This record gives sequence, C-alpha cells and structure tokens, in this order.
Amino acid sequence: MSEETRRDSEEEDDDSDSDTLNSSLDRFLRHWDCLRSVSNMLNIPTQSFPAPSSQQRVSAAGQSGRSKVALKPGHSLMDWVRFAKSGKDLTGLRGRLIEVTQEELQKHNTKNDCWTCIRGMVYNITPYMDYHPGGEEELLKAAGIDGTELFDQVHRWVNYESMLKECLVGRMATKTTIKAIIPPPPLTGLAPPTSLAPPSDKDSRPRYDWFQTDATAHLVIYAKRKIPSSGCTTVDLKAGVLRLEVLLGKMSYMIHLRLTDEVEENVSVHSAFSVGKIQVTLRKRSQGKWTSLGQPLEFHNSFLYKKDRAPYYRDCVLVSKTEVNHNTHVFRLQLPRGTVMHVPVGKHVYLKGLIQDSEVVRPYTPVDENLAAASQRSSQDSDLYLMIKVYPDGVFTQHLNNMHTGDHVSTSGPEGYLHCPPPP
Repeated sequence: MSEETRRDSEEEDDDSDSDTLNSSLDRFLRHWDCLRSVSNMLNIPTQSFPAPSSQQRVSAAGQSGRSKVALKPGHSLMDWVRFAKSGKDLTGLRGRLIEVTQEELQKHNTKNDCWTCIRGMVYNITPYMDYHPGGEEELLKAAGIDGTELFDQVHRWVNYESMLKECLVGRMATKTTIKAIIPPPPLTGLAPPTSLAPPSDKDSRPRYDWFQTDATAHLVIYAKRKIPSSGCTTVDLKAGVLRLEVLLGKMSYMIHLRLTDEVEENVSVHSAFSVGKIQVTLRKRSQGKWTSLGQPLEFHNSFLYKKDRAPYYRDCVLVSKTEVNHNTHVFRLQLPRGTVMHVPVGKHVYLKGLIQDSEVVRPYTPVDENLAAASQRSSQDSDLYLMIKVYPDGVFTQHLNNMHTGDHVSTSGPEGYLHCPPPP
C-alpha cells in the first residue's frame, strides 16, 4: 500500500470514528433531555432522608439552624450538670420559691441579673449564661419577658425543666382579666349576624360530664366543635390517676383526676367526630356507685394553647428493631397498659433518655407500620413505629441503637408539625 493510500485510509477511519462519537453524543443528549422532562413532570425530589435540616441529623457537635459560639474550657453540658448539682444557690433566693409578677420579671433583664419565664415558670438563667451553646446574646433575647415562644422556635425538645431545675425562681402570678362589656344592639332592632358575633368563653370552651353503672364509669367530653377523625384524644391511666388531653387545633383541653376507686387498665375511647363528643369508658374493679368521679389534680379542666402545655411523657417498651439498611432501623415502641394514643400523620413525638447523667430529648416522626417487616408487625395497632437513621456522632441515635428489646424509653404525646427551614 502506498503512503498516499495509507493516509487516505486513516483519514476515513478518523472521520468514521468522529461520526460515531457525534452520533452517540447526540443520542445521549436526547435521552438526557427526555429524562429531565420526565423528572420535572413527576416532580422527583432530590432531597435525602432525613432532610439536611432534620433533627435526626443533630449530633453532639451542635444543632442545625442556629448559631454556635465557642464555649470556655470547662463549660460543656456535663460541666453545667455538675455545677448545677454542686449545691450552690443558683437563684439567689436560698431555696425559696416565690410568685413572680410581670413587673418583677421585667426588672431582671441584664446579663448579670437575668430571669425568664417558660410555660408559666420563672428561672434565673444568669448562672447558665456562660454554658449556653448559642451564646449569651440568644439568652438575653428572653431576658425579663416570657421566653416560651423564643424557646419553642429554636429547641422545644430540650428538657429545660431538668436542665434548669436548680434555677427555678417560682411561678408567674396570674392576672384576673376583666371581660369587655359588649355594647347594646343598635336601636334599629336589627341584630348583627350570629356568624359575626364572637362566641363567649363560656360558649366555646369544652366541658365534661360523667355517668356510671355499678360496673363502669363513663367520662364524656363535649368539644363544641367538629374534631379530627384520629389523633385527637390521648388517655393515660396510671396508679389511679386519669390524665386525658384533647387536641383541638392550637388548643389543648385537659382532664386530670385521681379517681374515686380502682379501675381496670383497659380503657376504651369512642368519638363522634361530627358532633365533637368523646366518651371514655372505665371498668370498675369493685362494683358499686361512686359519689364523684375523682379528686381534681393540677391543670384539671384547663383549656390552654398547646404550646403553653409542657410535654407529658409515658414509659414505652422497645418491642423490636428492624434493619432497613446499614444505618437505618425501624424502632417499634409499645405503649403502656392504660394508655390510648394515636399520632396523626405528620405530627411527631419526643423521645427522652438519660445519657451520661443528663436528660436528652429529640423529636421523631412516626411512620406507618407497613414500613416494618410483616413478621414484626404488632398485635396492638397503637404501637409507634419510628424510622430513624443512626449517625456515628449522633448523641441520641447512638443511645437508641444501643437499646435492647425490653428496654424502656420515655415518649411524649403528639406534638405540632416539625418546621424545618428549606435546604440551601
């Protein structure tokens, strides 16, 4: 073959390879455009599970979504726990608990004299200034005022009652409010439409009643509005004490009684959703008539904003732990006997555990039991299923991962939706 013929042959091969490459590239681009179009139509999410801002990603190093400051040596969480338990007077009141007025609270609003109120309880947080991971500036935002809303925005799941127990000053004094006088109707004789007239507290507030037979006692709640079809009522019966909470939007209605006599632990709850009626049936251990349903306890017959009511915990048992992949498990928690609780879709519960002598609290959203293996499903439809990713440096997820079947974990009732900022 001559040199000229060889060069022509090589040029033809190069042209052929180039054509093949261009053709392949064109096909790839067409397929890529097609895939992108399908993805856009289906709105396929790109966010991972859990979300980058989820509390399941919070580790010992810090919490996402809030600023951190460098703490001085010897000012870690464990150092604070030791300092709080040292016996020093952290309130300045020598162990006395006082009733704090609004005017008194407002006086304590500086770095060296800082009080704040959380859910009706007043704390002297001056000693905690140097231990706060968010810095003193964050704490001073709540100085001399009710800091409940600020606290809930950042870390409602933190067990402040345990952390600030030695800083408790006392309870906020309640003010008696004078109801506004409604002016008389106009002289035209035309009354305003009833839909525009706001109902009085007496009309809108839920109420309860009870009746009995020789064998049973029945508690009836009248919500005076339609109620959700699930997750509205939580009942806890323990050692003769009945605690019932009804969630009505942003409000919470509570019944809290020490029952007159002993009852069986199996409580039944029936709801008429359209008329807002809830009936709880208790079975007496000894037949006979009661003179009353029971003795009122703290917050009995109270109607508060849910955010103003501290979470209530009950002891749950870890029944099973099903592996989803190498670092994710479904934890099945069994509620105690005497508890009736259903968590609505999208709401979460708080889990609380004792880790290195300190109570740690984290929120988790239950999932449907169908996500668990069929062989692990519970005979009790009230069990909680939590799909949790375990992180190598996660304080609470490592604690959960080290739990064995039969171990206990404190679990709250249904709480509001997790509000996580959108990923960057």
